[in-house]
Parts: sequence; C-alpha cells; structure tokens
Amino acid sequence: MIDFPELRDEAPEAPVSFHFEEVSFELPNEQRLSSWLQGVAESEGKEFVEVQYVFCTDEKLREMNVEYLDHDYYTDVITFPYSDQAVHGDVFISYDRVADNAQRLEVPFELELCRVLVHGVLHLCGYLDKSDEEEKRMREKEDFYLGRL
Repeated sequence: MIDFPELRDEAPEAPVSFHFEEVSFELPNEQRLSSWLQGVAESEGKEFVEVQYVFCTDEKLREMNVEYLDHDYYTDVITFPYSDQAVHGDVFISYDRVADNAQRLEVPFELELCRVLVHGVLHLCGYLDKSDEEEKRMREKEDFYLGRL
C-alpha cells in the first residue's frame, strides 16, 4: 500500500509550496515561480488559495496513479483538486518524467519543469486533457503562460 503524504495538515509557508520526496534538485527562483503560478490563476479568473507541489520518483507517481486513478502507467503529473471554484490542491510531479521529457523534446529541464508546474495549475483551473481537443487547448494555454514567465 502506498504511504500517501498528508500534506494538508501542515501549515503552508506560502500559497505555493514545494516539497521533495526521494528526489532532490534546485528549483529556479521559487518566489518568481510562485508569483507566476498565482498570476496564471488570476488570469484565468480563479481565486488562488493554495497549491502544494510534491516532486517524487517515477515509481512513486506510478503507484499513486494505480491506487488513486486506477491507471497503471507512468505519468509526469497528477493533480488532486480540493475545490472546483478556486485553485486549491496538491500537484505531484515525477522528476524522472520531467528529466526524460526534457531530453526527448530537446528542451532545457527548467522549461519542461515550468510546463508541468503550469499544467497542474491549469488542471486546478478546470482544464482537462483527456480528448485531443482538450489536450490541444491545454498545450495552447501552457505555451501562452510559458511566454509570460
């Protein structure tokens, strides 16, 4: 059974917080990332309450994908919203997937990381990416906000 972290009991240090579980790397300018992500929600007309990002391994995220979403495959991000009206939730990100995707797409790690960070906020804003049309719209939004970073 997966040991699911109970992050909601911790008092947040800021509206955006970053946690590392079994991975370690340097985040570029956390304050700037936090302001940017809050600005995304504002631009989308959503109140920003709190988002906790948890960076973990491929295997940890696959286990969560199986347990909570009944999907047995690797993914780069899983978002757990706590509200439909506001941006409030937890976003789990596989460091391994981000690194592999950056290499495969031949983009800097930091760019792919920012894409996944904003992807989580966009999910919390109500955007989906299950259909081809939804995925296209999500990519357009990601590109738009990456251009504003």
